Amino acid sequence: MDATTTTAPDDGGAPARPAARTRTAVLVAAFDSQLKWVGRVQEALEARGIACRTIVPSDVRHAISPAQQAEYAHSSAVLEEAPWDEVVAASLDADVVALALSGPFVERFTQDLVSRGGDRLPVVVCGWVGVIIEKLVAGYLDRAAADVIAVNSGEDLERFRRTAAALGLDDSNLLLSGLPLLGSAAAPRRTTGAPRTVLFADQPTVPERRAERLYVYDRLVRYAVRHPDRQVRLKPRHRPGEDTFHRMAHHPERLLAGRDLPPNFHVDYTPISAQLDEVDLLLTVSSTAALESVGAGVTTALVSDLGVREQLGNQVFVSSGLLRTFDDLEADDLPEPDRAWLDGYFFGEPGTTPAERVARRVEELLEHPERRVLPSVASSSYFAARSAYLTATAALAGAPGARRGPGRWRAVRALKTRAYRWAPGTAQRAEDALARVLR
Repeated sequence: MDATTTTAPDDGGAPARPAARTRTAVLVAAFDSQLKWVGRVQEALEARGIACRTIVPSDVRHAISPAQQAEYAHSSAVLEEAPWDEVVAASLDADVVALALSGPFVERFTQDLVSRGGDRLPVVVCGWVGVIIEKLVAGYLDRAAADVIAVNSGEDLERFRRTAAALGLDDSNLLLSGLPLLGSAAAPRRTTGAPRTVLFADQPTVPERRAERLYVYDRLVRYAVRHPDRQVRLKPRHRPGEDTFHRMAHHPERLLAGRDLPPNFHVDYTPISAQLDEVDLLLTVSSTAALESVGAGVTTALVSDLGVREQLGNQVFVSSGLLRTFDDLEADDLPEPDRAWLDGYFFGEPGTTPAERVARRVEELLEHPERRVLPSVASSSYFAARSAYLTATAALAGAPGARRGPGRWRAVRALKTRAYRWAPGTAQRAEDALARVLR
């Protein structure tokens, strides 16, 4: 990964000089949606001459089936698997690390980099692999030490900036890039007449209850019966037996087994991105697929029969103009996206994708390391306290007798050592607080 090239000797016979070292990046993902995210970032980094490798941490929960890899991975990606500590070590040898992991794992990863890397740290990139429907503030704070935080929307950006100001954190790492799965702009709406092909983008945990899912599937079947001239497709999040970050308890194939289904209704596992060219109407409850669909110019609606609430994640789409009931949809009362809402997700200069914006910021930081955020955020009072807490709880969880006897003081000493690495000024306060808890 540290390959260099040499320049040819000049006409005067001067010896060849080593050319600039090839920059390298480690991309980290554990699930198919995360792999899709890093795949887009990988394409943008490789276009700038940065050599990439993709690694799955083997000792944390992960699941990428061969079919998922074939569908979502960057075409040239060869997935590696390695234990967490080896992934951290590989990242410390790279120039860039892009983390598509969930927030708590991003926080753990940045802490491990700081504690083990000293002054030699890669540029750390992270973001969200879809629309943020929960843990809005906690998710940002889990990622707040990264050098580049790819932010999906203007609304998210303002929320994160307010949080950073309240806690005294540097917010210059917030990059309004847009979701890397999307293009540079939303395409014009393709069709305005009655749809011929309808696709429902299912989600693994929305809705969560069996009765709610049955209602949704029953209404899709009824739609197909009432419109026999239309093709109705149900796209499950994954196949039976596969796993995703959010586990599906009630798979549609099981719930629909034994039912007499109309001939124009099908369960279809073709990736949504591969279906959008032939779909006239995409339906979902709160899936990120709604953004992909709108971006492709497909008429899109978010089903609101189950209500609008945080448990469904559709509260973030309230201002989208896309909420409709199944009765509306059966009557072909189809929505248009609100322009202001659309501009919150699709923005920037024409022809520049969200992933390209991320890669451009990475290159700027590689050229100007003094602009990096990780060292300053990692030394803040907030993150020193977080590091102390996480170190202490990890030590206690890993030592059955740590709540009494010498084990508890080993935890305190470990905490003190690590806290000083982050911010010496807060180490003593954190040590005293932990000692009180352990008494």
